[in-house]
Amino acid sequence: MPHTRWRDSVIYEAHVRGMTKLNPALPEDLRGTYAGMGHPETIRYLKELGITAVELLPVHFHIDERHLQDLGLSNYWGYNTLGYFAPHLDYATPAAQAAGPQAVQDEFKTMVRDLHAAGIEVILDVVYNHTAEGTQDEPALCWRGLGEQTYYRHDAEGRYVDTTGCGNSLDFSEPRVIQMALDSLRYWVSEYHVDGFRFDLAPTLARDADNRYDRRHPLLVALAADPVMHGIKLIAEPWDLGPDGWQTGNFPPGWADWNDHFRDTARDFWLVDQATLAAGAPAGSLARLGTALAGSADLFARSGRTPLSSVNLVTAHDGFTLADLTAYNHKHNEANGEENRDGSSHNRSWNHGVEGETPDPQVRRHREQTARNLMATLLLSVGIPMITAGDETGRTQQGNNNAYCQDNETAWLSWDHDDAAQRMFDATAALLRLRREFLSLQPYAFPADPRDAFLLWFDAAGEPMTDSAWHDPGCRVLQLLIGSGRGDRAGLVVINGGLEAEDVVLPGRRTLDEAGVTANGGHLYELVFSTADPDGRRKGARLACGEKDRAAGNSVSVYRI
Repeated sequence: MPHTRWRDSVIYEAHVRGMTKLNPALPEDLRGTYAGMGHPETIRYLKELGITAVELLPVHFHIDERHLQDLGLSNYWGYNTLGYFAPHLDYATPAAQAAGPQAVQDEFKTMVRDLHAAGIEVILDVVYNHTAEGTQDEPALCWRGLGEQTYYRHDAEGRYVDTTGCGNSLDFSEPRVIQMALDSLRYWVSEYHVDGFRFDLAPTLARDADNRYDRRHPLLVALAADPVMHGIKLIAEPWDLGPDGWQTGNFPPGWADWNDHFRDTARDFWLVDQATLAAGAPAGSLARLGTALAGSADLFARSGRTPLSSVNLVTAHDGFTLADLTAYNHKHNEANGEENRDGSSHNRSWNHGVEGETPDPQVRRHREQTARNLMATLLLSVGIPMITAGDETGRTQQGNNNAYCQDNETAWLSWDHDDAAQRMFDATAALLRLRREFLSLQPYAFPADPRDAFLLWFDAAGEPMTDSAWHDPGCRVLQLLIGSGRGDRAGLVVINGGLEAEDVVLPGRRTLDEAGVTANGGHLYELVFSTADPDGRRKGARLACGEKDRAAGNSVSVYRI
């Protein structure tokens, strides 16, 4: 098993079928399968991009809800589990399915083994919060027939308590439910050698007899103490629909949380604010962005954790893709058969003046740059970045922000990459190379130990940020100097969230000396990346400390020191 450190991890959220179904480099019988996911061509792509872990959407055996069957659709995402101890049959090759259960298991194990051989971890998205048995009036399939009163949470009148929005919730105040989940997790670690789990609607798993979230819940305590689970990555989706349902930052040490603060802040700064500025109105301040770039340290400190407990994301399977965030103001979910009522209507997106696809080259250029800004913010921030499969090539779902039932080309990755897709891939891979290089030259404890790390903030004039500047809507330029006094490399990130280019004074020698940054022959700043320069025409430009550089409007620039 690779055992990648949290700080070096780059997570790639992918669907086994969606990732491989259309890839022409794979043999046809392996497309859409576990074997296709572990194929050398898939692994080559992940390594070229710079991924250290794939987070697979549910691979436990699951079934389709009745209303989807009536519509001729299926539960593509798979958040409708019926078998917590079995891999989903449909993701096995036809040959493995014909050979029987052992062949399906062996194919899954081979996928994990081959990904491990390439240094890529396998994290499973697991759904222990509810089961596929739905509401109380639906047929008994498994737990309902075995022990409905034990497995499901009920109110005083005997009705299901639903904190999941799926018709039922498993009752984790019951020891047998805890035992079932632990046995399942241990099984996937010991038999399949997976490296971690992302827990869907995780607060439901830590609710006590009164249906209140408890960070000292027996399940959480047991996971921390279990020798089989030692070193296994545990990631919470830290919200559900029940009381105290929002728990970002409140899971115990040993856990990482999906950081919705980061997601919302990045979208607000690069999408909502840009739309506001384009309309001639004032936008928001830099304060929230600074917190996000620092890995929401204050949010995680209250649970005794560091920013390395923050799984930063801009998109996930649920919602708009990165490209669609820049192309749609409204959801377009008509194909789901619910008259566009499903899916969120509050997406923090901006279509750049045109809804959907457009031949307008200027709009397309602006959208591409916004996507690069969002990706750069994700990959340059403190914490653990998670990329949604296809965002690195501008994948679109044509505005569908709830493609859970679209087992077709709407949700599958396209491998027909045009010039724009290649530019996005190249930018993402370049940012990940810079991230790896930078981290490799830092001390072991960076950035978890604040004594071994510095984050210094400056305005456009190269002066330390003041409280008034942080909260001034008119201040849209931020410089972040990041590194360690014991590191062999520091970096400077310059963000211009305004519409127009601005002269920016790079931090001076005195600032660098005080931070312990060693001078480099008088040419301290080397431009290594800019979202406004996808062709790299200015890459390699060198500037002395205290010198001015020109930061393009709506851009992120990175300098090596």
